[in-house]
Amino acid sequence: MKIITRSIWILSLVSLFTDISSEMLYPIMPIYLKSIGFSIVLIGILEGIAEATAGLSKGYFGKLSDNSGKRVPFVQLGYAFSSISKPMLAIFIYPLWVFFARTIDRLGKGIRTGARDAMLSDEATPQTKGKVFGFHRSMDTLGAVLGPALALVYLYYFPQDYKTLFLIAFVPGLFAVLITFYLKDRKSMSPKIKAPTPFFSFINYWKTSPLIYRKVVIGLLVFTLFNSSDVFLLLKAKQSGLDDTMVIGVYIFYNLIYALFAFPIGIIADNIGLKTIFLIGLALFALVYLGMSFNTDLYIFFGLFFIYGIYAAATEGISKAWISNITDKKDTATAIGTYTGFQSICTMLASSLTGFIWYATNPSIAFLIIAIGVLGVMIYFFFTKIQSYNSDVINNQTI
Repeated sequence: MKIITRSIWILSLVSLFTDISSEMLYPIMPIYLKSIGFSIVLIGILEGIAEATAGLSKGYFGKLSDNSGKRVPFVQLGYAFSSISKPMLAIFIYPLWVFFARTIDRLGKGIRTGARDAMLSDEATPQTKGKVFGFHRSMDTLGAVLGPALALVYLYYFPQDYKTLFLIAFVPGLFAVLITFYLKDRKSMSPKIKAPTPFFSFINYWKTSPLIYRKVVIGLLVFTLFNSSDVFLLLKAKQSGLDDTMVIGVYIFYNLIYALFAFPIGIIADNIGLKTIFLIGLALFALVYLGMSFNTDLYIFFGLFFIYGIYAAATEGISKAWISNITDKKDTATAIGTYTGFQSICTMLASSLTGFIWYATNPSIAFLIIAIGVLGVMIYFFFTKIQSYNSDVINNQTI
């Protein structure tokens, strides 16, 4: 059986080019925002609001995709929104405009996420979900290696010319949008519900979803409450004495490790269980934040970001693969959209709270609180019996 199908390749290439575009800007975003007058608290609020926008839209558009029986239009529109947001950030530097442009970018992510992940799930079996989602994450994260690398080269020759970089980032984003036109919806898919879909209708799914889904998602969301934006890790590295080039360099290194390990870890997860791999990922996350609480040494930073890359490979794609295996196939986009929607809201809270704790005390205390909180999440998952796979019948699954 061919595991990596044509559709998986196309979706992975689209994610690759989109991440090249987005990640050219991500590591310099906090530096750029501080250069135009954003405080650390305002950066946290900006990232939180952007993620909340993505969150609310993920649930709605996931439900809309399931109801309409369509995937491709949501994927195309979502990537288009994210693409056009890049040059918008180069036009004005006023805070409200920056908030608007960043929100457009995240809205695009919200539109596409549920439909795209449902397409990936449809191309896999319950026993190959780890491989499929792992491969997609590897390709996606490869863009997070190439994007910052290109930014690093550009800034070497044109230091602090951030506005032009925003315009350059539009080009790979445009390529990603063009590639989406090679996608096709499955002929077996047909509209299921023709009635209007209320914006918050996805919340009803929580009430009707399988108990195992709610058990897993509760644990994942509590973890998200302790998982603030990676911007804070980069700011901690910057605060500890790394210059702009080294901050981007350590971020590239982290994404390289993530990209290299996501696919093989997905293969291992299919063999030993998604839950087991996810727990290992949580342990690595806690270790990184504990180390970040006290470290100021350059070499240890690279070691921590190495571990952080393995953590990401063991959790981000794995969590979606896990959810797609414990829900009905006809509700995949809704299930993933609902989870990622609530996840984004929790990320907003996590980023805002981390920013305030950082401001009120210091980054070491903020990171220490995060590490302790994640240990609690590990205990929850460890003592909650959750069957990893759901190949056919959800109702027969035990917890």
